Amino acid sequence: MSFSRVAAPLKLNQTDLIAYLRSVFQTFADPRTGKNRCYRIEDAALSAFSVFFMQSPSFLDYQRSMQEATGGNNAQSLFGVHEIPSDNHLRTLLDETPASTLNPVFDAVFQALQGAGIVEDYRVLNGTLLLALDGTRYFSSQTLHCPQCSTTRHANGRTTYSHTVVTPVVVRPGESQVIPLAPEFVTPQDGAEKQDCELAAAKRWLDAWGARYSALGITLLGDDLYCHEPFCQRARDQGFHFLFVCKPDSHATLYDGLADLERQGQVQTRVVRRWTGKTHITDTYRFAHALPLREADNALHVNWCELTSTTEDGKVLYRNSFATSHALHANNVAEVIAAGRARWKIENENNNVLKTKGYHFEHNYGHGKKHLASLLANLIILAYLMHTVLQWCDGQYRQLRERLPSRQRFFNDLRTLSYYLRFESWDAMLAFMIQALDQPFTPQAHGQQSP
Repeated sequence: MSFSRVAAPLKLNQTDLIAYLRSVFQTFADPRTGKNRCYRIEDAALSAFSVFFMQSPSFLDYQRSMQEATGGNNAQSLFGVHEIPSDNHLRTLLDETPASTLNPVFDAVFQALQGAGIVEDYRVLNGTLLLALDGTRYFSSQTLHCPQCSTTRHANGRTTYSHTVVTPVVVRPGESQVIPLAPEFVTPQDGAEKQDCELAAAKRWLDAWGARYSALGITLLGDDLYCHEPFCQRARDQGFHFLFVCKPDSHATLYDGLADLERQGQVQTRVVRRWTGKTHITDTYRFAHALPLREADNALHVNWCELTSTTEDGKVLYRNSFATSHALHANNVAEVIAAGRARWKIENENNNVLKTKGYHFEHNYGHGKKHLASLLANLIILAYLMHTVLQWCDGQYRQLRERLPSRQRFFNDLRTLSYYLRFESWDAMLAFMIQALDQPFTPQAHGQQSP
């Protein structure tokens, strides 16, 4: 895979980001031939992106009405759309473009975040970046399907068609914001006998991006699915560290070896007692070294650690264990496990946000016959990344989010204003909102009489 490098560092504001998106969208596959080109392919992509950026399925309908009434619209002024295609035309235009066409955008944004020093703030655990991997389903149906769907045959004879994507994100303990990287979609692979799956997609991601990211010093995080020798060895071969959940039920050989070490007194323990403000909690850390992941003379050996947190009366509040390539000792085992627990941020701060916080990730915006479903899903992930970037790097956007910390309130206000007022630019819209918040409501100021 080749990676696009922008000629100059990408500026992390809405105007420059949209301009860069336009340049990438111009490379989308155009299925039309001859003179049947009344809409630009980049306008179709920007129109779709605007829906996800504004978190408004009705955004384009309102802008078409505004165009008829005023001769202009916010899709044009905020997103650079010259002419808005119909919804059906938009879907047809975008169906030919693979989701991976957007990969250079994720890479360019990550480069820019590196240049801004934001990525460095995420370094923990021996100075590495924590990169969590997880798969999440974004489409499921028993009727609608395309050649890119995964299939599940049920005992009752029915078939479920679905789409799943592996969503790599950079996380940090104690930080609520994550940095999404280019995802890898679970899709049927040419020449493969077995159906594609999350783990196979994650392996493809490692192969595609290993050279790009491993040099930065990366620790991969993942659940028990990833904690088996082929994937761990692949991660090490690519230059990554790993820190994966390691359950007893799926790692009999490792836990047999652990039992042997316990009998020999070679499992080390560290106990920490802490006060939560309400009660005392005891954290018991255990760790051991050089345990085989499978039963073979040439098995990959890993280090193992476990945390059990209990109340004063012995109630277990938390217990989990991990396998890692990092060296373990009494002074770093707590940090290692804190890093391992940050894996949950891919669920809470990424996948859950995409599904429940206004992005409607599981909504069927259009399935298509080829790539539409995955391309639209990737545009949603990209919109989420852009919102995160703007909150860090755009002063007006950050100021508004501080004044309107509720995500729902912020996007409700953004949507409503875009429906009824036309703004000359993104900066003008944000400035209008900031000014309105700085001026408290009075009846006289709004043409109303006092009671």
